[in-house]
Amino acid sequence: MFNNSVQAPNSGILSPLLGLALFAVASGYLMSLLPLALTALALPLSLSAWLASAYYTGLLLGALQAQRLIAVIGHRMAFIICLLVLLATVLLMFMLPYAGAWLALRLVAGAATAGIFVVVESWLLLVNDDKQRAARLGIYMLTLYAGSAVGQLLIEPIGIVGSVPFISIATLLALAILAPLFTRTAKPQQVLHSAVSIKELSSLSKPAFIGCVVSGLVLGPIYGLMPSYLSNYTQWGNKVGVLMASLVLGGMLVQPLSSYLSARLNKTLLQAFAAAIGVLAALAIAMANTWLAMWLSLFILGAAAFSIYPIAISQACVNVPAEKIVAITELMLISYSIGSICGPLLAGSAQSLAFKLPLYIALVLASTSVYMLIMASKEKTGRGHLPPTLGV
Repeated sequence: MFNNSVQAPNSGILSPLLGLALFAVASGYLMSLLPLALTALALPLSLSAWLASAYYTGLLLGALQAQRLIAVIGHRMAFIICLLVLLATVLLMFMLPYAGAWLALRLVAGAATAGIFVVVESWLLLVNDDKQRAARLGIYMLTLYAGSAVGQLLIEPIGIVGSVPFISIATLLALAILAPLFTRTAKPQQVLHSAVSIKELSSLSKPAFIGCVVSGLVLGPIYGLMPSYLSNYTQWGNKVGVLMASLVLGGMLVQPLSSYLSARLNKTLLQAFAAAIGVLAALAIAMANTWLAMWLSLFILGAAAFSIYPIAISQACVNVPAEKIVAITELMLISYSIGSICGPLLAGSAQSLAFKLPLYIALVLASTSVYMLIMASKEKTGRGHLPPTLGV
């Protein structure tokens, strides 16, 4: 049991959302900046896959400790500390442009980001109404992806060379700290918080768990390798920022629809449908021969790929009491991190092949769609051995 967990149906959510938005802009810019800046810094392009995996390894390690951090110092202070740590890693990466240093710093950055995600997700989801949770999760994902899309668009005007990109990112993170720093009354109330027992873990929805892992397997390479793929293997290398923004924009705009459907339809079937659309979009990326075709394909892939995680986490939280929400969101982030660590390395193992990344994404999503369809049929016939509410 932990004594500093929270339940706050009436607490303000503006503070975490504002901080999240500024963090997302900085993070979106940084995610695309790092693989594109390797050449200018005389670092090998193959480092991009390892940087992504180091970051997601940190995400996993941070997710394992995030609940404990929140229990000790509360949501607000945990949010501030994680943003400060992330800001420090950005400045140090500029000062130490070496492969070993970057790998270590991205590991630390991943751990700090895990804390940010668990803090904001659990802060918003600490209500007892499942439909309100779905609505808040939709707002959370919309804010996250909108900020990330804006961050991608900063690549062209600010650039990828010199100190200005890193200073700009650090400034955005510093501004993000101001939201929780000067809004003391917005923090959730302290109530009893409990962890999830082993018995309860076994009863959690398996499609929710698999959905989070698959989301990591797909989004890890999208964030870590897609900028390099677009720059090196397509004829639109000078439009990487706009193309990456279209991908994130698709994920952002689908969130209200995803939230609406997730609260009303079978969540396992929704994941199957999203994965199937993602397969078609990934194959279209591999075959795109015009800028518009590539833009639309990326937009649709973003809509499909970015909708799986919120559906999965919403499924995991169905009928879960508020005092267990922090533990559940932490568990789902751990699942996502496992996929994110493996994804960039698997997708980047043969990165010299131009079609490797889109075909990898198509294969993962095709397998996921088939699995979710099988699980949805079992839930419908009662052969899935899931508690009735967890398969909804």
